[in-house]
Amino acid sequence: MNSFVKGTLLLVIAAFFGECLEFFVNMILARELGEEGMGLYMTILPMIFFVVIIASLELPISISKFIAEKQRETHYHMLKHTLFLTLLFTIAFVIATTLLIPYIPVFQGYHPYIKWLVVLLIPIVSFSSIARGYFMGVQHMGKIAFSNFIKKVAQLLLLNWVYQTFQFDLQMALLIALTTLIASELLVCTYLVAAYFLQYQMLRKEPKQFIKGKKVRKALFAVSFPTTGLRLFHSFTHAVQPFLVKAALIGAGFSSVMANEHYGMLAGVAMSIGFFPAFIGHSLMIMLIPNVSEAYANNDSSKLIRLLKQAMMITMVYGTIAVVAMYMFAEPLTHLFFKSTSASFYLKLLWPYFLFHFFIIPMQAYLIGLGLVKDALFHTIWSHVISFGMMYVLGSLEFLHMKGIILGMNMGAVLMMLMHYVTICRKLGISVYFMKRKFTY
Repeated sequence: MNSFVKGTLLLVIAAFFGECLEFFVNMILARELGEEGMGLYMTILPMIFFVVIIASLELPISISKFIAEKQRETHYHMLKHTLFLTLLFTIAFVIATTLLIPYIPVFQGYHPYIKWLVVLLIPIVSFSSIARGYFMGVQHMGKIAFSNFIKKVAQLLLLNWVYQTFQFDLQMALLIALTTLIASELLVCTYLVAAYFLQYQMLRKEPKQFIKGKKVRKALFAVSFPTTGLRLFHSFTHAVQPFLVKAALIGAGFSSVMANEHYGMLAGVAMSIGFFPAFIGHSLMIMLIPNVSEAYANNDSSKLIRLLKQAMMITMVYGTIAVVAMYMFAEPLTHLFFKSTSASFYLKLLWPYFLFHFFIIPMQAYLIGLGLVKDALFHTIWSHVISFGMMYVLGSLEFLHMKGIILGMNMGAVLMMLMHYVTICRKLGISVYFMKRKFTY
């Protein structure tokens, strides 16, 4: 068993238990917040992720790619320049967010402390990103796996204890839910940064090769900026999607309360269940970026093709099993959250959306490793433009409403996956059919 498969298995096992805990977290939230509260929670969450992406600058990806491609002797000076750069960006972003966040309309209607929780999250994410990127690059996947697991444990324990001990109104219950999320991030940050500084001190004592700050910034920004753009666009679409779906449903004759409740069932129940197996795809993503980057830097075409085949095969196996299981057991799974036939119906209709997204996750990692982040960004933009257009048009039809929304979502997932796959095959010089080589390098 090679290091790629071993590392992937380690991350998958840890992520599986983490996702089980996340499942329980969502069940607690659904029961405490109710349908309306879950809709509000899912509406504010993308905005928080939007801030997180900017704060991280996608440093875990750019650092891991740099570390995988370069000799160990260069790591110390590279990390030193990165730490200084992160400190400057964090200070600037905290100041900008503090000044702007009171005027962002999406936070109106929520507890006023939520705004300042988001500001607190910025330095937590920024500094943990450096540690994540380094450990991904040197493939110390045990630390990544453990940090992901303890985050979920902490969130579940805190959430369960607070909700069992006290009673809250809806606004305070939402604040507690987001506070536990950020508290778990702080715990993970403390662990990762402590482990990172131990490694940093070891690098300091080893032979070092000086590398200019300009070269480090250029290498990091070449990956960070387009990848951040990709993630920001994803976050933007997730932030816009609740309002798009609700507007389409209101156009189809739903009341605003009904539209909010149905979106809560779609995003808080059906999509929570549907994306449960995606932890395998995210584990593949963490392993693929440094491995593909290293193989591409060494012009190792046979390893690149082998990695693609392994990723596709793993995704095909777990993806097929997952969607069949979700389709067959939709009712009992959704009834863990709400006693609603609508949620189970939505879960069944969304099987293409989930299956093709399972393929999209490792393919995006592969594109990043090949230096094709801009292609991934363009694919994402085009697929979402078409998907959102179809979601609004079909969702506004009275006889389709939520079915039209889901049809548009399925269409976007299929389109993005096909564009990613064709681009990868063209870059590697292989046929899109069974990955047969078309020509030699």
